[in-house]
Amino acid sequence: MGSEEVLGQAARLASSGLLLQVLFRLITFVLNAFILRFLSKEVLGIVNVRLTLLYSTTIFLAREAFRRACLSGSTQRDWSQTINLLWLTVPLGVFWSLFLGWVWLRLLEVPDPNVVPHYGAGVVLFGLSAVVELLGEPFWVLAQAHMFVKLKVIAESLSVILKSVLTAFLVLWLPHWGLYIFSLAQVFYTAVLVLCYVTYFKKLLCFPKSTKQQTLPVSRMTDLLPNILRNRAFVNWKEAKLTWSFFKQSFLKQILTEGERYVMTFLNVLNFGDQGIYDIVNNLGSLVARLIFQPIEESFYIFFAKVLEREKDATLQKQEDVAVAAAVLESLLKLALLAGLTITVFGFAYSQLALDIYGGAMLSSGSGPVLLRSYCLYVLLLAVNGVTECFTFAAMSKEQVDRYNFTMLALSFSFLVLSYLLTHWCGSVGFILANCFNMGIRITQCLCFIHRYYRESPYRPLAGLQLSPVLLGAFALSGGITGISEVFFCCEQGWLARLVHVAVGAFCLGATLGTVFFTETKLIHFLRTQLGMSRLSGKMT
Repeated sequence: MGSEEVLGQAARLASSGLLLQVLFRLITFVLNAFILRFLSKEVLGIVNVRLTLLYSTTIFLAREAFRRACLSGSTQRDWSQTINLLWLTVPLGVFWSLFLGWVWLRLLEVPDPNVVPHYGAGVVLFGLSAVVELLGEPFWVLAQAHMFVKLKVIAESLSVILKSVLTAFLVLWLPHWGLYIFSLAQVFYTAVLVLCYVTYFKKLLCFPKSTKQQTLPVSRMTDLLPNILRNRAFVNWKEAKLTWSFFKQSFLKQILTEGERYVMTFLNVLNFGDQGIYDIVNNLGSLVARLIFQPIEESFYIFFAKVLEREKDATLQKQEDVAVAAAVLESLLKLALLAGLTITVFGFAYSQLALDIYGGAMLSSGSGPVLLRSYCLYVLLLAVNGVTECFTFAAMSKEQVDRYNFTMLALSFSFLVLSYLLTHWCGSVGFILANCFNMGIRITQCLCFIHRYYRESPYRPLAGLQLSPVLLGAFALSGGITGISEVFFCCEQGWLARLVHVAVGAFCLGATLGTVFFTETKLIHFLRTQLGMSRLSGKMT
């Protein structure tokens, strides 16, 4: 498979995933806004911070390293060994869920049962949901490796929507169930997610003449179960060693990704109510990152991993592939920078209005607007970091990954200390400021790697981080106009004034995007080309 074909499939995966996720997330957004009006801040804090941290930590430690190792390189491999390796995530998940469940029940502060009932059952069920989700890991990796475009998005989005519907129903009709509501909904979510993958592959393997089935390295469902191999090792030891390297890195990356939740959970710097408000704002602020940046990062990580060879410098690889990778990286950096700047500039003036519409006075008063404005700046850094890390992790050798782990270790420690100090000085905003510092250091590390990687070649993908003065002026002018509009029209002047404020923002956004269209012609050409390739690839499959 050539680099252009891989690029077309990656573009199709990102664009299709983006459109479907926007649709499904919009439905989920409405359902969550409804649920929010029936819950206390304390319940939100326990569910969205404490229990979700238990689930995400178990999942991340059990599978993240396996995913990165098994998606690296070509699809031409001994998939029996790879599938055996992936099934090791299940016992690893059982271990982590039991150990972390004990920590959550015995070592952490237990909430007042009169305010938040059924905490113990919640811990058990959230840990169980993590193990259930790991049962679908071989199916997920196989689907990603062969770029089954819509399966991942539809499975995850359908699971999230059904979970939100079940939660809304239980909150409305059985509110006295407390944490049972969210715990059962979480188990239901993971069960539906796994069933979607299993059902898809079961139906696909029943049609041996289909194009997709013929590209698969398995011919029956039993091939996706662990098997003892004759005259071969149970797992590919090269993949296993790479998994171990990524595991050490993933452990540190989890601390960096969820650092504020660990500080809140283990150091008790915020009460459960403040934790709930922070998490709602955090989820709302990261909505765009999950909708836009995450599908792009995941799809193009696969592209870079397939096109580039880990153990070789850029000058020693096929120059056509190196050139394509450089061009794609430059365009992705430009796209991430523009998207992040747009969110930062317009987010400052529309944070309070967004919170008021989403959650009412509980969110729009107090620290909510300041939190969301700070998060808009963090989204800019998230956008750039997602692109730089997806290239860096795809191009690094095993030794470079190991060296990077030491940097991550120092970052983890400094981030936790900085979070603790800044939170004492400026409240929950301190978490976002610490995250910005952490993300800035990670971006710097990746930019240094990319510069060294292409230093001996004629390609300069980091040029994607340069914007024209005209475009920078358009962003600055839009920020000033929308800021003045917020002062006069938002948010205590009634709905008519709010509509005027929205109209001003729409006009400024249109003018800014028009400036992008005329000044960033190279990026526009890239987007048109890849959207055309994604449509053509979609028709062919």
